[in-house]
Amino acid sequence: MSNNVTFHDLKNASVFITGGGSGIGAAITEGFLAQGAKVAFVQRSECEEFIETMSSKYNHKPLFIKCDITDTKALQKAIFKANEAHGGINALVNNAANDSRHSLDEMTTEEWDQSININLRPHFFTAQAVAPIMRSQGGGSIINFSSASYLMGNAGYPAYVASKAGITGLTRSLARELGSDNIRVNSLIPGWVLTKKQLKLWANDKDLASHLKKQCIKEHLIPNDLIDSTLFLASNASRMMTGQALVVDGGVVVTG
Repeated sequence: MSNNVTFHDLKNASVFITGGGSGIGAAITEGFLAQGAKVAFVQRSECEEFIETMSSKYNHKPLFIKCDITDTKALQKAIFKANEAHGGINALVNNAANDSRHSLDEMTTEEWDQSININLRPHFFTAQAVAPIMRSQGGGSIINFSSASYLMGNAGYPAYVASKAGITGLTRSLARELGSDNIRVNSLIPGWVLTKKQLKLWANDKDLASHLKKQCIKEHLIPNDLIDSTLFLASNASRMMTGQALVVDGGVVVTG
């Protein structure tokens, strides 16, 4: 949760998050709950312990809808369910992703399509489902998680990197299309965030040390470091900000 700031307009706001039960997504779910928001999230795996922890800590239970985000019909149906349960959707957070490693030489067309279907396609079809809801409410905020991996030109997972680059292009296009409806669309670009998954599968002392050398701030990112920036983009504090990419990476990529 955030101990830094309270966004008063997020109290009782309705928020829909993909992948909201683990890693960065779990931190974001808790961040919104701490603000008093009504949170619905989808995830492929069960997360009963997390839900119970959140329920006891904040006295209101997040709405969990088990869903594979590659199933577009099920994903959009989950959005409609959240809309009915919470009386609208004020903010959409497209967080879910899979950065599994793969090589140029070995990747198949099926594996390529699967990566796109996880890492890029849901961002479009969640927006398609939520736009009419937000339009009827007079506006809303869509937050698309990208990755600094594409800004750095990382090797080792080209389909993932391509998807994350595509997200910023999609964000800019949707911001232009939906701006007249007062629907803001921004991307949030994290650096290497040390989730339990990252620590288990890919983080090692050599790579961690090498990455930290590239950062201006000599401290590794953790999931909680993405909470306040997400809350800011969801709130009216960023009401005139759209089509933008907010980088939170400790200063690996210096923009301007």
